Amino acid sequence: MTTGAAPQRKTDIGPPNFRNFLPPVISKNYGKWQYHETLKPGVLVHVAESGDKLFTVRAGTPRLLSIQTIRELCDLADKYCGGYVRFTSRHNIEFLLTDPAKIEPLIAEIRAKGFPVGGTANSISSIVHTQGWIHCHTAATDASGIVKAVMDELIEHFTHMKLPAKIRLALACCLNMCGAVHCSDIAILGIHRRPPKVEDRLPKVCEIPNVVASCPTAAIRPKKVDGKDTVEIIDEKCMFCGNCFTVCPALPINNALNDGCSIWVGGKVSNARSAPAFSKLAVPFLPNNPPRWPEVVDAVKNIVEVWAGDARKYERIGEWIDRIGWPQFFKKTGIPFTKQHIDDFRHAELTWQRSMHFKA
Repeated sequence: MTTGAAPQRKTDIGPPNFRNFLPPVISKNYGKWQYHETLKPGVLVHVAESGDKLFTVRAGTPRLLSIQTIRELCDLADKYCGGYVRFTSRHNIEFLLTDPAKIEPLIAEIRAKGFPVGGTANSISSIVHTQGWIHCHTAATDASGIVKAVMDELIEHFTHMKLPAKIRLALACCLNMCGAVHCSDIAILGIHRRPPKVEDRLPKVCEIPNVVASCPTAAIRPKKVDGKDTVEIIDEKCMFCGNCFTVCPALPINNALNDGCSIWVGGKVSNARSAPAFSKLAVPFLPNNPPRWPEVVDAVKNIVEVWAGDARKYERIGEWIDRIGWPQFFKKTGIPFTKQHIDDFRHAELTWQRSMHFKA
């Protein structure tokens, strides 16, 4: 019988401890960083109490990466950063260096491979987005295609820091919202405008009780048609979530004619200067027009340019709108005000403007 402490049991349950993957300079100065600065677009420096410096080079990448691309990026990390690299929540990649002499050679190689360097401070960071048509069965629009088209038009604002404040863009391909469209400066949201279609084959391929139970708004109920069990959908209750299609392929929700995009503005997660805010509707509907989505690109670019020309320093889009008022927002951007902009949610009256006074 052995004595002493029992060896620690190793398992594959749960994620490994993140501290095992930190660069040595971060482990050494963990919790002891004094400040950070943006040296130039895409380059940051963090300074610790000990005087140690950590340099970060940020580049934009696609959300969907091939293994060959990942290996190329990892080779750069091995060459310049001792293998230390990380992805941000917005699909940027950050190379972590301690030798400032390696910054410019690294940037040159990153750009040579086609990746833009930037996305820091007063700029547009990479667009966080969802799966889109490439990998989602309820998507009302594409994700990667629109993001590529929008960022091709706005790439100058990624590689430079000339905007009044930072902008966070997001895209969700349907209202189930795998992306952060609920709290972004500008958000693109794919929308369905027609309820799912009930196909004749439904009784043969789906279990009707499961289909009825899948609807969160009780818009689906059993029905007999020509003596056969099936379901019907109450249009007024349907919120186009696609849950029913998830459990029943005989209820397709995609509709090439009526699916499209909406644009939302004014949200933010930051607690600086003002409280976090939800995005609000700006453009109710724009058609799906692949491969370049010109209507969506023009709408986003228009909002960015109007805000950039009228906002004060450090004023996010939502803060700018709060200052000038929504009537002026629609006037300056040229976006028509429609009935879809009226918030008729039961508790919306708590936020309604109740006085007779309006901002001109």
